[in-house]
Amino acid sequence: MKKTLEIGIGGKSFIIDEDAYERLKDYLGTFRTRLSDDQGSEVMDEIEARIAELLLANLGSGQQTVSLALVNEITAQLGMPDGKPEKENPNKTYEEESNMEPVKKLYLDVESRKIGGVCSGLAAYFDIDVTIIRIVFLALLICGSFGFWLYLIIWIVAPKAVTPAQKCELRGLAPTAENMARFTDSSK
Repeated sequence: MKKTLEIGIGGKSFIIDEDAYERLKDYLGTFRTRLSDDQGSEVMDEIEARIAELLLANLGSGQQTVSLALVNEITAQLGMPDGKPEKENPNKTYEEESNMEPVKKLYLDVESRKIGGVCSGLAAYFDIDVTIIRIVFLALLICGSFGFWLYLIIWIVAPKAVTPAQKCELRGLAPTAENMARFTDSSK
């Protein structure tokens, strides 16, 4: 019978095999060393939250023990901040290991906002120039009050893209370590 430990990852509690714990600890240590100094603990918090989310999705509702195979699957899926695999394996490339489907969600883009981030969020979501969206909203505002009400409704309904994972979702990028590291400095 394997020895198990109870650990906390991303604010959630999990029961994990000892060998899986060692593997996860090694992965997080390697990940931390590959981050640049200015990226700090925010990316590590996001990675731990993403690991907890993936563990919960794979374990289901009943509490099960986290196995080494599951930890290996999740660490291969997340990758490293520099985009290279954790260990060089000539038979697999990082692209083959990372099979995460990107999710695209509408958020307010607080980085490049002029007023509320609605136009920049829509531009990032639809992958078009923000100037076009701003001109459309200005034209709608001049032609009548529809543009104002549409802008106001989106501003109220859409959440802000604050975390690196949300910024990845806004742009339709998979929330891998490499992609989340791109948005760390600009989120402060």
